[in-house]
Amino acid sequence: MAITVNLYYTGKGRSARKFAEEMESSGTAAAIRAEAGNLRYEYFLPMNDPETVLLIDSWEDQAAIDLHHASPMMGKIAALREKYDLHMRTERYIDAEAPDTEDQFIRK
Repeated sequence: MAITVNLYYTGKGRSARKFAEEMESSGTAAAIRAEAGNLRYEYFLPMNDPETVLLIDSWEDQAAIDLHHASPMMGKIAALREKYDLHMRTERYIDAEAPDTEDQFIRK
């Protein structure tokens, strides 16, 4: 059962975007993507809020998330969050079987 966490990073002076750019350019995001159990690790920019960046972070299960949180990688992430003075809010989703009725609204 996959778990997805949406993390909203917010700062001032485009600091959230600078954080995401450094996560990518430093190879930290790529290293997280390579961790066992990671399914998705992508940053997005909300159109109506230039001071926020959305991270969609998906894992195979809670055990994979726990290993990630216990890894040295979390120290690097925490240091970057501090460097850019970011604040966060989160949403957590657990995958479930979607009813087939959703397909009628999806354009493929």
